[in-house]
Amino acid sequence: MTENGKYEYVVIGCESAGVGLVRELTKAGKSVLAVDKSQEKVELLEDEGFDAVIADPTDPSFYKTLDFDGVSAILVTSSNDEMNLKIVRTIRGVSREVFVIVRVSSQKLKEEFETAGANLTILVSDAVKLAFLEKIKRVETYKKLEKLKSILESLKGKKLGIFTHDNPDPDSMSSAYALKEIAKQFDVEADILYYGEILHQKNRAMMNILEIPMIRAEEADLSTYETFAIVDSSGPGVNNSIPPDLDISIVIDHHPVEKVVAKFVDIRDDVGATATILTEYIKEMKLVPSKILATALFFGIKSETDEFKRNTRTADFLASAFLYPFVDHELIEKIEGPAISTETLDILGTAIKNRQVYSSFLLSFAGFINDRDALPQAADFLLRLEGISTAVVFGVVKDTVYISARNKDVRIHMGEVLRRAFGDVGSAGGHAHAAGAQIPLGIFGETSEKELLAKLITEAIKKRLLSAVGIEVQT
Repeated sequence: MTENGKYEYVVIGCESAGVGLVRELTKAGKSVLAVDKSQEKVELLEDEGFDAVIADPTDPSFYKTLDFDGVSAILVTSSNDEMNLKIVRTIRGVSREVFVIVRVSSQKLKEEFETAGANLTILVSDAVKLAFLEKIKRVETYKKLEKLKSILESLKGKKLGIFTHDNPDPDSMSSAYALKEIAKQFDVEADILYYGEILHQKNRAMMNILEIPMIRAEEADLSTYETFAIVDSSGPGVNNSIPPDLDISIVIDHHPVEKVVAKFVDIRDDVGATATILTEYIKEMKLVPSKILATALFFGIKSETDEFKRNTRTADFLASAFLYPFVDHELIEKIEGPAISTETLDILGTAIKNRQVYSSFLLSFAGFINDRDALPQAADFLLRLEGISTAVVFGVVKDTVYISARNKDVRIHMGEVLRRAFGDVGSAGGHAHAAGAQIPLGIFGETSEKELLAKLITEAIKKRLLSAVGIEVQT
């Protein structure tokens, strides 16, 4: 025993579950005492170097030898419900304060154990269910990877074009870069292709600092590629300018969508970033990510989830934890540190000036702009205004109206709202908290007078949006 019998955890019962707990807790650096009536079981644990004692866990005198002030919890792991109930009652006869977690075989007995003094109960059925669900996810990922590997093996020695969505962000860029690195394992030469511009200062910084090889699709000879992949978007024309006649073999995305056609499709709306999906691939393939790749993917997840505050799921935290030891945090600081551009500041100022508020819904025209990446920045900023739960900012870039929306109203799914409002005249979608849309400028008429055009656009977007969220405005 440790000095003065001080242990963080006392594990009662040395069956397989108890032994597993002793091993894992000790591995995590915890001081653990195993307790069982069986001399054979105790000796086996002692042979492995663990602290274990032979004792009757229903005898109050045993617990009087423990220093309860240092015990975080007593874990009762026996498969015998009757025995476990006696143990809980015995412990409570000695101490009312010590935390007790106990294994219970059925829901019916749960209340009886809690009445006896158990702080937490572990239902065997729940544990089995969770174990199965975890394995099912592993199986699904494994099957998807086998399909992806098959496609990449068929491309050996050939070229693969990997498209991001237009004006790629960190999630899109890092996902494409990860797929490029995975393809390299199969002797497939892959290029990252994009349409639009990379104007957001952090996006430019990420590309330049990490030296991610990005190629403008307009400048590439698309006929040299055997086939194409799309990441962070689900198909030609969905938030991108990809020609509709291209052969798309691989689609990987985290935005909910229907009717995706490709040889390989992995679309999950239960993750906060496409980079999370690619990180799972790397982990399951037992690849060790380079410093640059890990930093890119980590920043992609962090950026897409707004510092893990928006639409973040367990998978995103697990992926980030896997990447963390390989990440260069000095590079992250450099990426996050670039100064805001003059145009971004002007767009933000215009959005603030032109804001229209309807209850807690804010709408603003940011003007005729070049940097569409400033729109989500403006929407994020305006969402911070007191009393605002939804902010929608839109601007004209060349011949297209771009819309960026941010939302914290749990009653509204912003992606669905934008699809209802603009799905018939453009492309739209996204998540409940963040969404976007693109509308061809041509639907607003042929007028070239900017002041009139701005008024037409604002009125049309306001009418469609407010109708989609059920807000009536007096005219």
